[in-house]
Amino acid sequence: MSTTDAVPVSLAEIARIAGVGRAAVSNWRRRHDSFPARIAGTDVSPQFSLAEVEQWLRENGKLDSIGGRELLWPRFEALGSRDDSGLAIAEAASRMHSPRVPVSSDLTPAARELVDEAAKLGQRDGARETFEFLLQRWLETHVRQLSTTPPPLAALMARIALDVRIGDSDDAITVFDPACGTGHLAAAAVQEGMGSRLSVLGCERDATLAALTAARLAFVSDGQDVRTDVATCDALRDHPFGEVRADITLCNPPFNERDWGYEELATDQRWTHGLPPRTEPELAWVQHSLAHLRPGGAAVILLPPAVASRKAGRRIRGSLLRTGALRAVVALPPGSAQPHSVSLQLWVLRTAPDGAAAVPPAQDVLLVDATRFARTGARESGPHWEPLRAFVLSATETLDRPGTTPPDGAVRVPLIELLDDEVDVTPGRYTSATAEPSGVELAASWREAGALLTDLARQAERLSELKLSAEKAQTTTSVGDLVKAGAVSLRSGQQPSDVTKASGRNAVPLLTVSDLLTDGTPSGLVPAESAPVIVEKGDVVVAGVVRAYKAWVHEGPRTALGPQLYALRVDATKLNAHFLAGCLRAPANGRQAGTHASSSSRVDVRRLQVLQLPLAEQEAYAKVFSSLREFEFHLGKVGELGGGLVSDVSDVLAAGGLGV
Repeated sequence: MSTTDAVPVSLAEIARIAGVGRAAVSNWRRRHDSFPARIAGTDVSPQFSLAEVEQWLRENGKLDSIGGRELLWPRFEALGSRDDSGLAIAEAASRMHSPRVPVSSDLTPAARELVDEAAKLGQRDGARETFEFLLQRWLETHVRQLSTTPPPLAALMARIALDVRIGDSDDAITVFDPACGTGHLAAAAVQEGMGSRLSVLGCERDATLAALTAARLAFVSDGQDVRTDVATCDALRDHPFGEVRADITLCNPPFNERDWGYEELATDQRWTHGLPPRTEPELAWVQHSLAHLRPGGAAVILLPPAVASRKAGRRIRGSLLRTGALRAVVALPPGSAQPHSVSLQLWVLRTAPDGAAAVPPAQDVLLVDATRFARTGARESGPHWEPLRAFVLSATETLDRPGTTPPDGAVRVPLIELLDDEVDVTPGRYTSATAEPSGVELAASWREAGALLTDLARQAERLSELKLSAEKAQTTTSVGDLVKAGAVSLRSGQQPSDVTKASGRNAVPLLTVSDLLTDGTPSGLVPAESAPVIVEKGDVVVAGVVRAYKAWVHEGPRTALGPQLYALRVDATKLNAHFLAGCLRAPANGRQAGTHASSSSRVDVRRLQVLQLPLAEQEAYAKVFSSLREFEFHLGKVGELGGGLVSDVSDVLAAGGLGV
C-alpha cells in the first residue's frame, strides 16, 4: 500500500506498524541517518510522515511479517473528526461486502480514496477482520465520547430476553434496539442464536454510529437468514418502527438526559404507566421499549441504580409492578459497563401474554444481587463474567416457576411489600449479603481459576529461566538528573478547581491517591481545561506517598492527576518508558526516597534511582519488568478468585453440603 498524504504518526504507531517495541524504533532513528525526519510534534513526542516511514520500513526489510491494517489506521485517524473517520470506516465495510457499491459523495476525496484502499485490503486479508480492526481502533480512540455495552454483558442481556419471552422456539423473532449506538446489543442478538428467522431493527440518532451498526450487522449476520434495518433518528421523538411489535427489546439508553422531549411528548400514547418526569428520562425509555413489544414479549434494559429508588419515579414503578410488566431487577457489579464505578442494573420486563399462554399472573418480583462478582481493583476489565452469567441465568430461570427457590443472592419479593411509599426495587435492600453460590456458579469459578492458574504457571516458568545476579555493580542516576539531561519531563499533579462541574465530551477521569488505596479506578471526572496535569498513553505515573507507592506506564485514556501523583514523559531516544517504570517500581527505591520514616510520608520523586544503561539494553530489562507486572496482575486475580472459592466452598461444606 502506498501513501501520498503527509499523515503524521508517532513513535508508538510506528512500533505497531513494524511489530516491534517503541525502543527499537528509537534505536533505528538514532542509528540510521536515513530514518525520516520529524515533521511535527516535539523532541520528546515527535511525529513523522506515514508515507516516508512506510518507504523506509520497506527499504530496510522491517515490514516482512506485518499486514496493511496498521498502516491503514493512521490514515483514517488523520481524516480529522470522529464522524469523518467513522463514516469512512462504515463506507469501507459496505465496499468490502459489495465492491460495485459507489462510495458516498458526502466523503472528501481523501476519504473516498482511503475507502477504496480499505476495501481492497479487506478482500485480500479478510473483510470482517479488517472491519473489526478498524472499528476497535476507532472505539478506543473515542472511548471518552461513547458509551458501549461490553460484549459479555450484551450476550447476557440477549440470553435473558430470549429465555423470558413467551413463544415457541421455532417462531420468527424480531429484536428491537431503540438506542443501538455501535450495535453491540444488536450483534449479540444475532450471535446468541435466536432462531432461523430473525429480524433486527435499530434506531440511533447519531448518523455515524448508525452507519457503523449497519456495517457490523451486515458482517455478523452474513450467511444467516437475518433481516436488518437501522434507522437514523431519535427513537423517542420519531420512532420510525411505530407499527412494529417486537418479540425482544434490548436497550442501553442514554443516562441523565434532560432534553429528551418532555414538552412535545407530554400526551404521547406510550406513557401508559404515567408521564415520565422531566428528570426521569430512563423511565421514558422503559415505556417506549414496552410499547414496541408484542404480547408476551420481553425487554431487558440497562439502567443506572437511581432509577430503582428515586422519589420522582415511584408512581411509574408502582404501575409497572401492579401490571406485572416489571418482572426482575438485577444489580450488576461495578465495572460491568460505563460508568465503571457504578453498580448498574438490568430491568427485565414483559408484556402480558395473550389468552392462550399458560403463564401464572405476577404475584412477586425477582430481585437479584450479583454485585459479589466484581473483580477487585480492575473495574474496567469487567467482573468475573462466567460465574456472573451462570448465577444470573440460574436466577431468571425461576421467573415463571413459582414453586422453585431462586439461588442465594436472589429473592422473590411479594408485590405488597414493594408497593409502599417508596416503591424501591433496589435488589440490595431485600437480598442476603451472605449469599452462597450455586453449584453452577462454583463450577464456572473453578474453570476460571484453572485457566488463570495455567496462564500463571506458564509465566512463572518463563520467569524462572531468568539469569539473575545478586551483584550490584551497575551505576544509577536520579530522576532529577534525568530531568536536567532532558531525558524526562516531570510534572506534579494538582487538585482541579471545579471537580463537580465536569460533563460532556471534554471531561476526563481524575485519579487520586485515595483511588489507588481502594481499587485504582479514577473516582471522578473533571473538565480537561481545568486539569493542570493530564497523562497520555505511554507516560509514566508515580504515586509519591510511601503507603501507596506505585509506578506504572499509563495505558488507558487521557487522565488527570491529583495531588501527590507525578507524570514523567520520556524522550524515547534516550529512555524506555517501561524500563523507567520498572526501576521506579522497586519498593526499596520508594523507601530510600521517602522524606520520613512513616507510611504517610511523601516520596521525593527526584531522588528515585534509575539504572544507567544504553537504550538497547534497556529494552531487555523493559521486557522482563513487563513480564513481572503481568505476573503480578494475574497473581492478584488468582488470589482474589481463589480466596473467594475457598470461602464459598468452606461455607457449603460446613453446612453439610458434600454429596456422598
